[in-house]
Amino acid sequence: MTFRRPDRDPERPVYVISVAASIVSVHPRTLRIYEEEGLICPARTPTNIRLYSEQDVRRVMWIRHLTQNLGVNLAGVRILFELEERLGTRILERLYTEGISTEADAERAAPQPKAAAASAAKA
Repeated sequence: MTFRRPDRDPERPVYVISVAASIVSVHPRTLRIYEEEGLICPARTPTNIRLYSEQDVRRVMWIRHLTQNLGVNLAGVRILFELEERLGTRILERLYTEGISTEADAERAAPQPKAAAASAAKA
């Protein structure tokens, strides 16, 4: 039997904004912008301090991946998140997996620099 500790709940808000920002390597202002855009919704303490859960941190990592690596703007990220919620499927994971396989295929299909130089020298 596996016992799961209650403090390991991914939905439990535990990180203040400075800690969450350092985990995902962004400025705290970036997290506030994501909240203003409706992309994340951290919990609040009675004194109005934002608390982020593991799930919030993962979501920010997805936002960063989509915006920096795939060129999606924040409006596009919001649409992708909404689609994922409506359909109940893991669209983002599928996109990520397809992106990795496409990059690997492109690397395999690209000519090797040494081979290209050798064939140019023969001509």
